[in-house]
Amino acid sequence: MNPHDDDGQGRSGVARRSVLGGGAAALAIPLLPGGAQAAPAAPKGSVELVTVQAEVNGTAVAAQVDPRATLLDTLREEWGLTGTKKGCDRGQCGACTVHVDGRRVLSCLTLAATVDERAVTTIEGLAHGDRLHPMQQAFIERDALQCGFCTSGQIMSAVGMVQEGRARSDDEIRERMSGNICRCSCYPGIVDAIRDAQQVMR
Repeated sequence: MNPHDDDGQGRSGVARRSVLGGGAAALAIPLLPGGAQAAPAAPKGSVELVTVQAEVNGTAVAAQVDPRATLLDTLREEWGLTGTKKGCDRGQCGACTVHVDGRRVLSCLTLAATVDERAVTTIEGLAHGDRLHPMQQAFIERDALQCGFCTSGQIMSAVGMVQEGRARSDDEIRERMSGNICRCSCYPGIVDAIRDAQQVMR
């Protein structure tokens, strides 16, 4: 015998549609311990801003930023330094690499507030006037780029790598640059450029 009659009700007299509808509504209610209700979202603009003062490419700059703002977004949106690229925004591609106090960091994973009173160098700060940095020059001479989106991060990471200590082989260069992805697969030219540049870098 079919437990449901023509209107979709079972023996209990409750329609299936009403049960499913009520279940969907129940699932939409946040499940919090003790029957507590979810707190309303904080109104936009209610976060107290923090002041960041840093030396960026040799120039003193300052900005009031959300304490959750990344260095990447602050460089691009507050200080107009768009040479630093936003790639994955998850610290996996290396396109956003900059230097903080001379060490390479992923700016998408670095809070802007943490660079207060520190020195930041971006791709815009490598050249001296019209004279390119040896690593920039080597990337051009070795044709170590194609679309160019990852290039600023590759160069900043390469400069930082050499400053940490010169690589002794091409394999070591590949290993130490493994955090920087080139989707155009210009890796042979990148390795050649780094090998050349580190010979003349101080």
